[in-house]
Amino acid sequence: MPRAVPVDYQSRVRKPADFDAFWEDVLRQAAEVPLAPEMIPDPLRTSDDVEVFQVSYSSIEGVRIAAWYCRPARRAGRAPAILFLPGYQMDPPIPKEWARKGYSVLSVAPRGKLRSLRQFNPGYPNLLTHNIVDRHTYAYRGFYVDAWRGVDFLLSRAEVDPERLGVTGSSQGGGLTITTAAMRPEIRAAAAGAPYLCGYMDAVELTHTYPYEEINDFLRRHPESRGAVAETVAYFDGISFADRITCPIIVNIGLQDNVCPPETGYALFNRIGATDKRLYTYDGHGHDAGRYKHGAVVDRFFAQHLSPES
Repeated sequence: MPRAVPVDYQSRVRKPADFDAFWEDVLRQAAEVPLAPEMIPDPLRTSDDVEVFQVSYSSIEGVRIAAWYCRPARRAGRAPAILFLPGYQMDPPIPKEWARKGYSVLSVAPRGKLRSLRQFNPGYPNLLTHNIVDRHTYAYRGFYVDAWRGVDFLLSRAEVDPERLGVTGSSQGGGLTITTAAMRPEIRAAAAGAPYLCGYMDAVELTHTYPYEEINDFLRRHPESRGAVAETVAYFDGISFADRITCPIIVNIGLQDNVCPPETGYALFNRIGATDKRLYTYDGHGHDAGRYKHGAVVDRFFAQHLSPES
């Protein structure tokens, strides 16, 4: 029998008192680094209907970040844009399907991902626990900013309508969608699938699958660090970011997900500050979170909120 998932699950995540000050300082440091965007046409991947470019830009600490950028080959005026964010182990895809739907879209490879690992490469597994006892050097500090600076790249493009920006991703991409929607007010709509990086310390007790099991492995080696780990990850937990989200948002979870426990999805959703929010739950689904059923929901959601009339 599948275990019952309480919709009112109470997460142990407590947002640190200086959470906003910490991240505002990080954003200030990032803003001091010139974006220096570079966009190189990729004729081998370009087709009659979609133009493809290899992109790079600078993030916090001067780390160069790679991305794929696709846009419709035939455009009439400024287009809405999507920021696509990757899963933990996946390589960012070339997002031609989004471009075929009429969006300019940036698919980001944050530091440590393929094509963005020359200056920072903790490896997999290890990203989740790299410097996990210090919020100032924890791997996800730069990783989050790398995603957020993708918004700056889109805003730099003349063909992008700055009033129609969306963000989406699943698993780690779902967690990054939460943090990006929280920290970048330019985002007008967000769709987060099976969000990872939400309820870290809940998840390590609710599940023993990877990637969260990396934290349990770390704590077995360093049991004295549990307090420091919990203190650090509270600054990076999507549940701590959730009350800052004001744009329309949809979240989908699988009720049999043993990677990102559904309890953490409910806890996240309950903390989201937006008034226009909806949770889609998929019984009989694990970490895919009903992706194939849910794809049409995401398409309709972005068409509604990023259309010229929205």
